[in-house]
Amino acid sequence: MTGTPAAPSPDRAAPLHPATGLPVVAMVGGGQLSRMTHQAAVALGQSLRVLATGSTESAALVAADVQLGDHRDLDALLRLAEGATVLTFDHEHVPTGHLQTLVDAGHRVAPGPGALVHAQDKLVLRRALAAAGEPQPAWAEVADADAVAAFAGRTGWPVVLKTPRGGYDGRGVFVVHDREQAEALVGQHGTLLAEERVAMVRELAVQVARSPFGQVALWPVVQTVQRDGVCNEVLVPAPDLDEDLSAAAQELAIRIADRLGVVGLLAVELFQTEQGVLVNELAMRPHNSGHWSIEGARTSQFEQHLRAVLDYPLGSTAMTAPVVVMANVLGGDAAEDDWAGPVLDERVHHFMAHWPDVKLHWYGKGQRRGRKLGHVTALGTDLAEVRARAVAAARYLADGVVDPAFAFPDGH
Repeated sequence: MTGTPAAPSPDRAAPLHPATGLPVVAMVGGGQLSRMTHQAAVALGQSLRVLATGSTESAALVAADVQLGDHRDLDALLRLAEGATVLTFDHEHVPTGHLQTLVDAGHRVAPGPGALVHAQDKLVLRRALAAAGEPQPAWAEVADADAVAAFAGRTGWPVVLKTPRGGYDGRGVFVVHDREQAEALVGQHGTLLAEERVAMVRELAVQVARSPFGQVALWPVVQTVQRDGVCNEVLVPAPDLDEDLSAAAQELAIRIADRLGVVGLLAVELFQTEQGVLVNELAMRPHNSGHWSIEGARTSQFEQHLRAVLDYPLGSTAMTAPVVVMANVLGGDAAEDDWAGPVLDERVHHFMAHWPDVKLHWYGKGQRRGRKLGHVTALGTDLAEVRARAVAAARYLADGVVDPAFAFPDGH
């Protein structure tokens, strides 16, 4: 659903590209999120300037305006922002103080440092949610094994320990079963976030886009299927989700976006329990749970992020099919050094032959086991059938194995 307030007058003083007369968006990070944002920017006539750490990063391979530098280097950030209409992110790892320096120097940063810190620091997030009375797991800030053991005395073992900053895709998340394990982790990492291990039904995610003008747009609540802390599949809409719970999850995402002053995309990762939903983590950028929207929604998360950070009116989020399934292609057997099967180009060829209606997005990254190399998206009307196509296609690209259900009659 999309709010539709009257559009504000454009800021005529905002920097524009001298050749196109349209905005220049600077994005920190050269990964696949930046690459797919670049693709959306091309259609809108906008220029995406990318800060990448190397010329072979995913976005650096396709964007025309690439600056090489480190996101922790203030001078590199200042150069990136110079002449840009707005600066935004494909990851949350920029030092918060650097972002405040950019704001103080007159650069537009979206989301701003006061909002983004809630996606950067899990302890900051937990305190903010507690102050707002929003649903979340039981938690505590712990600095020694005694504190972890005391927390476990209230919630029971095992306990989930998280590094406050820097973790993603399962990194920086540890399940500990006793005081001895906790002592080793606290000794290695220092202060940690302790959370109860939630008895959850499944994991959900809600994405909301919010503009500086306050317009918001929501996509359907999705189910994310995680393995080893990494998203494998996204099912849209979340199957068999009660309408009231779906609405409550969307309203929760809007409240968080408004309260924190988010500008751009906000992904709210949720645990569904028997009692409702609990907030797991936030991301303030395009997110893996929204990749399906490129083919599956009238406005993709990448286009919507650009619209939001530029304060353009937001686009329709209506689905283009009743059911959409996104499956990540994670590095598998074909990423191993001793792989003797079909090379990537041959696998892409056969993928297109076996699944002509499944869309592929390949990120141009070096292959290694477990790495997110791309994703596929399938659309249809029956969840089981659509999911089978997406999963089989992703598995073939990763492992070179054709599911017998999709093999050609002659076996080729």
